[in-house]
Amino acid sequence: MSENTLSQRLHALQTQIPPHVRLVAVTKQVPVAVIRHAYALGLRDFGESRVQEAQAKAQALADLPDITWHLIGHLQTNKARPALHLFPWIHSVDSLPLAQKLDQLSQDLPRPPHLLLQVKLRPDPQKYGWTVPELCAALPALSQLHHVNIVGLMTILPLGLTASERQQVFSELPALGAQLQPHLPLREYSMGMSDDYPQALAAGATILRLGRCLFGERPKETDAIPPIQ
Repeated sequence: MSENTLSQRLHALQTQIPPHVRLVAVTKQVPVAVIRHAYALGLRDFGESRVQEAQAKAQALADLPDITWHLIGHLQTNKARPALHLFPWIHSVDSLPLAQKLDQLSQDLPRPPHLLLQVKLRPDPQKYGWTVPELCAALPALSQLHHVNIVGLMTILPLGLTASERQQVFSELPALGAQLQPHLPLREYSMGMSDDYPQALAAGATILRLGRCLFGERPKETDAIPPIQ
């Protein structure tokens, strides 16, 4: 994509997004050269779904000292250690064993990572995450984790919802966070992607995860991943 196209898309988004909302640019399958240009345009938060792909990009962009990487994809417990060394933010903590593993491994880190708990607000076999009853049941154990900062909740909507349904479901995430406040200091709500971020904003999102509306269509999973450049 041209530098001018990215600049125009970012400017259009910035006119819609309030200053207090963090824009995480989702760079899965986006070449390093494009990420570097996005950084030059002022973006500092970048989201990746896979630890291995993010490691290569972080190494190539190590000269950008204030870049912040966010893990937004499913994290297996056996990849928790490298993830912690790369991602100050992990949005996809979807089980108690994973949260406990991250807490255990964070004891010797200079700064505790920011974690968000991934919640399924509607049944969806295609998504990871806690159901609301599961999360409520895990609160006593989560409140005993002292080496991580559990700062918020994350959700991904199931497909097929209307715009009004999207906003309704999104609105349940801040409401859930308020309900859990006595147990966890939740203040961040990571919700909203390219197809539904207006409804997420209206429902109280504090973090948006936007890829396609910035960088255009990515190759399908079966296509070859572009080389790191």
